[in-house]
Amino acid sequence: MSIVLDALIFATACGHVLIAPYSKVEESFSLHAAHDVLMYGVGADAISKYDHLIFPGAVPRTFIGSVLLAWLTDPVARLAHSGGYLTSKLDLQILLRLVLASLNAWTLCMLRRAASRRFGRTTGLFFALLTCTQFHLPFWMGRTIPNMLAMIPFNTATYLLFDRAPSAPNPSRKSITIAVSLLVFTAVVLRAEVALFLGPLCLQLLYLRQVGFVRLLKIGLLSTAISVALTLGADSYFWGETIWPEFSSVYFNVVQGQSSEWGTSPPWTYVAVFLPKLLLGALPLAFIGLASDHRVRAMLLPAGVFIALISCLGHKEWRFIVYLVPLFNIAAARGSRYLVTRRKSTLFGKLAFLLAVGIPLANLVITALLTRASMTNYPGGEAMTALHRLHSSEAQPPSQAPAKVHLSNLAAQTGASLFTQLLAAPYFLPELDATLKSHSPTGSDWVYDKTENISLLSLLQSPAPSQSQSHSSGTQLTGYTHLVVEEDPNYVLESQRLGDRWRVVEVLKAFDAWVLDWAALKSLLKDPLGSLKDGDGLRDVLLATMRRVPYVKESEKLWILERRDADT
Repeated sequence: MSIVLDALIFATACGHVLIAPYSKVEESFSLHAAHDVLMYGVGADAISKYDHLIFPGAVPRTFIGSVLLAWLTDPVARLAHSGGYLTSKLDLQILLRLVLASLNAWTLCMLRRAASRRFGRTTGLFFALLTCTQFHLPFWMGRTIPNMLAMIPFNTATYLLFDRAPSAPNPSRKSITIAVSLLVFTAVVLRAEVALFLGPLCLQLLYLRQVGFVRLLKIGLLSTAISVALTLGADSYFWGETIWPEFSSVYFNVVQGQSSEWGTSPPWTYVAVFLPKLLLGALPLAFIGLASDHRVRAMLLPAGVFIALISCLGHKEWRFIVYLVPLFNIAAARGSRYLVTRRKSTLFGKLAFLLAVGIPLANLVITALLTRASMTNYPGGEAMTALHRLHSSEAQPPSQAPAKVHLSNLAAQTGASLFTQLLAAPYFLPELDATLKSHSPTGSDWVYDKTENISLLSLLQSPAPSQSQSHSSGTQLTGYTHLVVEEDPNYVLESQRLGDRWRVVEVLKAFDAWVLDWAALKSLLKDPLGSLKDGDGLRDVLLATMRRVPYVKESEKLWILERRDADT
């Protein structure tokens, strides 16, 4: 059973990567940093080619997590290529995300085993069920936001603190040393808000006399010094200046208060909005676990103080507290164990059992709806795939001019990552260079341009390329052969009489909202077995109902245009 539950966690994490392979702008820094490490290496002559020098972001981020992820992905990618499973840069992005998802899944499996050992196998079972039926953690733990890179050492540290026999009062000295060191590293290098968890945890360790003050001070000072030296050395090398990224981030967002530009929320937001959003049905179960077991109360105390402290900051996001989800899931699993062990001969026992079993099922329904919506929320990635599909080797291109594509801001934010630029250097392996160039209409590299603040009319009126034209000019407003735009171009094409220059080759739709079809629902309630009378099976009727009654409303988000007059 233990292996089956571990496999379920891995399958859930990797499944979310495969059904939604594209990325969002929040993931771009770490994703593109890993891309550059894989493609160029980390030599001094390679840094000038890195994407962060062109798009540095509001605040600098550490390269350490991205470099480690890229190094772990490299041998897996070479093995996949030798087996014929890696044929494009998009495949490499998916593989990179699968590696990250697997690392996070492994730490969750460790926590599940720790929960089983400390609270019983039933608790471990419900931990796996609750974790896999939630949406946010499984969906995001294969995505390269810094929080998911930080989740790996955070989960490992909490595993070391809680993996002990039920009767063991304290973790071992070695476990405390490694756990505190990992949390210090996470706070100093990856995500500074982890310090708000580490502080209460250290006070708890001191209060319970699980570690002495002098020893804890030595651990903290040594691990801080090593972590600061590591991030200063590595990140100063990549950024080309002396820098401690997380310190810069704290100074920019907290001291200068710049995070308020992204919006502020009331103090109760984490408790009233984000925890229910992250935990779904596990939240009430966590309160049951909290009330029924003093060990759960001790486990969640630092988490509660962390939420109280971080609630004092104006700008709030669910990802700032996502590290706590496994801890609350352990508490919820302990609450589920309490419910299922009540006497089934009583009404309370029967209701308690139904509640414990029903909540994961309810989670599953909600997660299915959220996943369905999220799958349709990456029009930029879909546009890149459509563009390359339309101009594959089977297509007959209208022009022999080198292709130059302009990508709108929305496209760049919703999936058009460097990994989706299939027909442009750099290439991961030399063998892929010739293979991918064979799909290019001209046999040469495409140019993908993300220059911002260019009007649709300016793009449509840009000069046509010639066969001899070079793209060395980079982002000059000339020579575009394809456009991916976020405004409907048809009116401008018609009003400015530009239809002889451009044609729309594909329109990409994306998620707008969930809509409940009341007419279909009334029809279903009026005659729920009507479809069965027509010979359809029960499964077909249920699937049709799920697609028809609540359905995803989509609207046009991106338009792909191809130049007609490229040869003129």
